[in-house]
Amino acid sequence: MLSPTTTDALTAAGVTKRFGGLVAVDNMSFKLAEREVLGLIGPNGSGKTTMMNLISGALKATSGEISVYGEVVTGIGASKVARKGIARTFQLVRMLPTMTALENVAAGGVFGHARRWGKELDDCAHALLERVGLPNAASAPVSALTYIDQKRVELARALAAEPTLLLLDEPMAGMNVEEKQDMCRFILDVNEQYGTTIVLIEHDMGVVMDISDRVVVLDYGKKIGDGTPDEVRADRAVIDAYLGVAH
Repeated sequence: MLSPTTTDALTAAGVTKRFGGLVAVDNMSFKLAEREVLGLIGPNGSGKTTMMNLISGALKATSGEISVYGEVVTGIGASKVARKGIARTFQLVRMLPTMTALENVAAGGVFGHARRWGKELDDCAHALLERVGLPNAASAPVSALTYIDQKRVELARALAAEPTLLLLDEPMAGMNVEEKQDMCRFILDVNEQYGTTIVLIEHDMGVVMDISDRVVVLDYGKKIGDGTPDEVRADRAVIDAYLGVAH
């Protein structure tokens, strides 16, 4: 695990990702301060999830550098990135379908940097299921849970690794207003109580603007905005490319 010893929890410097002739992320640079919640927004296909995959090690950048607490993690692979205290959820839920909710959450504690075992691991998994609102789902096969509850299990699994940097890819997709409010409160609690730095992709602009300290905006793989929610709301380039509201 990386120790929070510098101001910047995450730094992307000139990061580019090409898939053949397609430039999915184009010379992306931004910084994320420790304990900050960063909203990563943009139209569909703008490169948000690709950027998340680059940070988490699921993809290797074509060029540029990604550092976490001053240590370069570009190209080291997802398993090594996870052991450095970086955890994530996915746009499409990725569960172990034949295992129970408890076993899925416990897997996060085994494969992340926390490395718990036995009763300590089970107790942690039970506590996290309770925190995400699923105290009675421990023994249920995860495939039998609703999509929304699977999203909650996935978040609990990510938290089982005790990450210092948490990457959330559309954690509220498919949720109603009340469910989104509950998830927002939970994400803010994680940030405030544990000091977890968070990168959030979310299409609900109200959610992004309400819970983010800063917002980075992508369009066609390029960064077109970077600032506080109020600054981004007022940015003409962002309005034209994404928000679609008149002055």
